[in-house]
Amino acid sequence: MNASCLTRNKQKSLVENAKAKSMNTPLIFLFLVILSIHFSIYAQRDFLVASCTPEELQEMLVMDQKWVIYPDYSNREAWDNLLGSHKVSLIENGEAYLDYEWQVVKATDYLDYSRTGNRQTMQDPYFDNQDAISALILAELAEGKGRFLDQIIDGIFMNCEMTSWVLSAHFKISSKEVKNHFPDVNENLIGLYSSQTGAMLSWAHYFFKNEFDKVNPLISDRIQFEVKKRILEPYMNMNYWWTALPPYENKKPKVNNWNPWCNANLLQCFMLMENDKDKLAKAVYRSMQSVDMFINEDKDGACDEGPGYWGVAAGKMYDYLSLLEKLTAGKISIFDKPEIKAMAEYVYRANVGKGWVVNFSDASAKSKGNPYFVYGFGKAVASQDMMQFAAYLKKENPEINIAYNRDIDRALRNATISKVLEDTTPVFKTPEYSWYPKTEYCFMSNEEGLFLATKGGYNQENHNHNDVGSFMFYVNATPIFIDTGVGSYTAKTFGPDRYTIWTMQSNYHNVPMINGVAQSPGAIFKATNTRFNKNKKTFTTDISKAYPESAEVTSWIRNYQLKKDGLTIKDKFSLSETLAPNQLNFMTWGKVNIDNPGKVSIQIEKEKIDLFYNEQEFSIALESIPLNEKKLSGVWGATIYRLTLTAKSLQKEGEYTFQIKKTK
Repeated sequence: MNASCLTRNKQKSLVENAKAKSMNTPLIFLFLVILSIHFSIYAQRDFLVASCTPEELQEMLVMDQKWVIYPDYSNREAWDNLLGSHKVSLIENGEAYLDYEWQVVKATDYLDYSRTGNRQTMQDPYFDNQDAISALILAELAEGKGRFLDQIIDGIFMNCEMTSWVLSAHFKISSKEVKNHFPDVNENLIGLYSSQTGAMLSWAHYFFKNEFDKVNPLISDRIQFEVKKRILEPYMNMNYWWTALPPYENKKPKVNNWNPWCNANLLQCFMLMENDKDKLAKAVYRSMQSVDMFINEDKDGACDEGPGYWGVAAGKMYDYLSLLEKLTAGKISIFDKPEIKAMAEYVYRANVGKGWVVNFSDASAKSKGNPYFVYGFGKAVASQDMMQFAAYLKKENPEINIAYNRDIDRALRNATISKVLEDTTPVFKTPEYSWYPKTEYCFMSNEEGLFLATKGGYNQENHNHNDVGSFMFYVNATPIFIDTGVGSYTAKTFGPDRYTIWTMQSNYHNVPMINGVAQSPGAIFKATNTRFNKNKKTFTTDISKAYPESAEVTSWIRNYQLKKDGLTIKDKFSLSETLAPNQLNFMTWGKVNIDNPGKVSIQIEKEKIDLFYNEQEFSIALESIPLNEKKLSGVWGATIYRLTLTAKSLQKEGEYTFQIKKTK
């Protein structure tokens, strides 16, 4: 039994003993109350390992792939029924790769990451190959005539011949010294995409083994050998940081989306390739302990990596839990936990409409979302809002099909809910408010079409930007004041120079520069006294601790109030010294006019707002920021703007007020 189970048993024993001695003694009663509070605050959730012991798990397992709900490859009628209208598009997707030339990922492609910081040199050909294999597998399942098998075999052989399935940028997961981010034949690492490749080949083995054996039994043997060598054995014999399992080299690592992403992929490998019951049980239990670490880490359901990462964070947790539920014939299922439902529903609560989402951290401001996947997760947690939101997404993007980013498991699961999604009434209405008190995210909306997203938090969140106290503001689902997002990932993005990138810096977010000083990165730089009042529709936070000592700020209380016709922002501050004029930054796009003193007019598409400020207090400047990266220009166009209001006087204490009004 694990330590957490012992802790829970000890708690239960203490409480029962105290009850047995005397339920009438006030001191005993007080003891029980204190004990209950203590454990409610400090006890880990450990939902999965609390479900069973390792021995009980072994008895629950559905062996020999009998958990698979999809038809055998040869059952053409069943596949036609399952895929329905998606059959044609899946075959067409595969046909595009019938003449595909498999790409070699060269040694210098790996080396380019160390030499230039460019990840794409290695990733592009690798991902192109994986896209091809995924499309070909789904096409062959849809058609069943063997037309795609030779290309699938070539793709499998190409992957098996690679020294490593790990991306050049991800060799940092090794405990060894990283040398030019180059694959080491003696070290089998498990990362996001190596585990995904293992899962994809495992599904190919499951569905096509008989067909492969007709060509040459060595094909199936090779898949088994490589998955065992690269995934099954290393997972049980190495301690990767993303598992968050002890022993730790230094301290417990911070858990992020790598945990459920990798665990969901490798669970598929074990479920499809391991038929020794004892070995399978040990691997599954280890993965349960690991995924518990991710669930334990969650504070309140918010995805601090942004909605764009939700599908590979909470979404991958859903993949994992869905697989585990099948493997145990429903005996291990935690979808009824409110904490899991909160994590699921974040995807629609952070959606503004028209494809726009609240994009704190590295997420893009635009995200279509996959309606099939959203519906499946919503159904699992019994969220009618999510299921109807999924139908809305499908209506908005009817071209989206069941195929899902080189993920065979998701594609096939999507197929099982396609019909019921089509029959679901599309409804999407932004909630009046969504308040995440631990993550300190707050979203508010009103009947007049205004939507406000604000945050407190701290400057070491996953995929963090220095943006404590920042906000986004939308009119009729059109962003007005924005978070730019992030450009293409390079070596600098996740290295010591991360905050030299302008999109990461607080002075390119909607927050002040205090005494000429920007916010600093790190967990100690945080918001304090963050509060939300749903009746007054206010969000208040003190952002002074997000700045270094050189800012000489003792208090900077920022207050947002969403009103019927706009937004009021108040900054009340106290400085210990005055060193430089304070600057208030607002990031925006579209057409911006600053010609009228005291008023800034912004028009984006059909939406117009005016920002009012005190022209006696501030001078104004408008900076054009060209967007040279496609990842950003594809969202905002060629240019965005930074609007800077600079205080005309130095004062130790004061209050600034800004009014944002919707205009006709």
